[in-house]
Amino acid sequence: MGSDRLFVTDCINEVNNRLEKLFDEREIEPKLYEAMWYSVSAGGKRVRPVLSILANRLVGGEMEEALDMACAIELIHTYSLIHDDLPALDNDRLRRGKLTNHIVFGEAFAILAGDGLLNMAFEVMLDNALRHRENLENHVLAMDYVAKAAGVSGMISGQTADILNEDVDEENIDINIVDKIHINKTGKLFAAALCAGAIIGKSTREEVLAVETFGRKIGLAFQITDDILDVTGTETSLGKSVGKDVEAKKMTFPHVYGLDNSIKIADDLIKEAKDALQIFGSKAKDLIMLADYLIKRTN
Repeated sequence: MGSDRLFVTDCINEVNNRLEKLFDEREIEPKLYEAMWYSVSAGGKRVRPVLSILANRLVGGEMEEALDMACAIELIHTYSLIHDDLPALDNDRLRRGKLTNHIVFGEAFAILAGDGLLNMAFEVMLDNALRHRENLENHVLAMDYVAKAAGVSGMISGQTADILNEDVDEENIDINIVDKIHINKTGKLFAAALCAGAIIGKSTREEVLAVETFGRKIGLAFQITDDILDVTGTETSLGKSVGKDVEAKKMTFPHVYGLDNSIKIADDLIKEAKDALQIFGSKAKDLIMLADYLIKRTN
């Protein structure tokens, strides 16, 4: 298990180093560069890019070809965090243990930094695809997965439903909407990260479906755990504000199902996710290890 942990750590280091180079390769107005890099360099778990690299490795792909796709997914994720933290949405002051982007740079530059990261992500994916023209069709298909997961049928749809369902009376809570919010906000980008890595690695349709199922389930479990930590965690341990979901009466799993039931649901999802990888046998050990970490994390 120690060597598996080392490989995941190596993945994170590769992603961090490549992100820095991707920024240095571009001509970005200095103030915009500062605002964009502020949030990207804040760190975080790099879960989504690691998942993409692990899925690529699982099907025999090459790190060199998968790395930029993984970095692009992290850029998309970071853009979403900057925009989610804005006063018009969640109005948060802390993210990853640092002041949020709009607190440091103002709302205008925070919006532009998010816009810049989203567009840069697609630049990075397209440049990478053009460097691997022999595998161009798979790169386009992978980008299609990512675009849909991040767009109006995925993450943005989930955020919209989240806003529309704040401060809902108990008698009007719809369990189906709770699932929709979480799957779209988090689950689909997790799944897309895995599918993109696998597709670039020239996986079979069966393999893509397996990692997609795994991704949706661990993504949902990850978001449920986030909701639980918003109730049980502290600002110091999480590096972000806590208790805001309760204050806003958001449709979170603890709000709808209760804390104990939410913990059980997340545990069950992780078990189902692992089952989805049975076709890979022991080769899936890295992803299984990461799934265990996601459910047991305390930050």
